[in-house]
Amino acid sequence: MSYQIKLEIFEGPLDLLLHLIRKHEINIYDIPIALITSQYLQYLEIMKSLDMEIAGEFLVMASTLTHVKSRMLLPPPENPESDEDGVDPRDELVQRLLEYKRFKNAALDLEEKEHTWSRVHTRPAEAHPDVPPNEEEEPLLFDFHLFDLLSALKDVIARVPDEQFEITAETVSITEKISYILGRLESAETVLFGDLFEDSVTKPQVIATFLALLELVKTRAVKVVQVEHFGAIRLMKSVTETPMG
Repeated sequence: MSYQIKLEIFEGPLDLLLHLIRKHEINIYDIPIALITSQYLQYLEIMKSLDMEIAGEFLVMASTLTHVKSRMLLPPPENPESDEDGVDPRDELVQRLLEYKRFKNAALDLEEKEHTWSRVHTRPAEAHPDVPPNEEEEPLLFDFHLFDLLSALKDVIARVPDEQFEITAETVSITEKISYILGRLESAETVLFGDLFEDSVTKPQVIATFLALLELVKTRAVKVVQVEHFGAIRLMKSVTETPMG
């Protein structure tokens, strides 16, 4: 029996491309299409191995990247008067990414202004006796994306012997892994993402632990945080846990 999961934190293909561009510090106007296509397809393979529901737009983008890559390999047109002469096959994709990036940045700016406004008009800490003092001021944390977790998962899987595997109810228990993660967080304030897999010696165990983490994130029982972009991923228990099942 496969374990399927669909998360609200799962964003679209343009988010994944922007994530890859940031991760590899790529000039968005000069995208190495072969590298990005390869990385993008690797992420899709990981999603499939997790039995995630992949939206059709991800597959459409995969086709688009492959098409652009093939056009980049073609020799320049012999007809100098051709309408496509001198046009970079990546131009349309770059414009889509820039437009989407502007949209995302505008949305983030509005969100930040709303957060700042709400803090300005929030009553002093004395008016909130139920909130522990150490929870009033939190360190600056960066929002994480599912792609950050998938990237970290790639590194974990790379350390596991390559073998054919299938996630089944007989070979792995998601529920047991959920209990395992919560147990780790009972004895430590935070846990590094990679440390969750210390006892996972096979790919089914790695995948099961990862799926358990996603379920805990989805139910808001666990928070995933980074103190710097592409920095170490840490887990911590949410202040208020949502009961599991």
